[in-house]
Amino acid sequence: MARNELRPVVTLRSTAGTGTTYATRKNRRNDPDRIVLRKYDPVVGRHVEFREER
Repeated sequence: MARNELRPVVTLRSTAGTGTTYATRKNRRNDPDRIVLRKYDPVVGRHVEFREER
């Protein structure tokens, strides 16, 4: 099964400045802009915003 560009793998980086990253996939039809998710940052020990980087 080939991977297509409709659901690319994106990297999410913590806005807390700790350097923590998550890798996830997104649907470009539903989210054409950069996504922002609240996820757990283990360095800070709490949930913070993670923004998509390219």
